[in-house]
Amino acid sequence: MAKIPKSAIKGLVKRYFKANITDAGAEALAKILEKKAESISKYAVENAKKENRDKVTGKDVAEYVINGEADVI
Repeated sequence: MAKIPKSAIKGLVKRYFKANITDAGAEALAKILEKKAESISKYAVENAKKENRDKVTGKDVAEYVINGEADVI
């Protein structure tokens, strides 16, 4: 089971796309988003550590995309 609440996913889909999503759809999307967040977080933490910092910045996160680490699902 995903840790991102299904209600949060349903709210985002409703807000941005004016559509409903089933519980199963929200659960599947939550799992995908968690995997992506894990990859981005790992990259960002490693980037911060390279610069001897304990805090991850927006720049660390953005560099995940800038450096081509992001992939299309």
